[in-house]
Amino acid sequence: MDFTEKIRMLRKERAMSQPSVASEMGLSMRGYQNIELGTEPRYSSLLRIAEFYDVSVDWLMGRTENRYAHRG
Repeated sequence: MDFTEKIRMLRKERAMSQPSVASEMGLSMRGYQNIELGTEPRYSSLLRIAEFYDVSVDWLMGRTENRYAHRG
């Protein structure tokens, strides 16, 4: 599963729309939509996404299979 598939899955797990997620994260709707479509996020956006969904950045980026690696 790649990054875009993961963030779509996470959003759907919370039963949220793209606009509501974008608003909660402080991103523009278009900015969040572009990320789900494959635009590489900025570092700050990547951190917001990981924090919002409470998952590890390494998991989002495919470096580990452990979704919660950040919890130690």
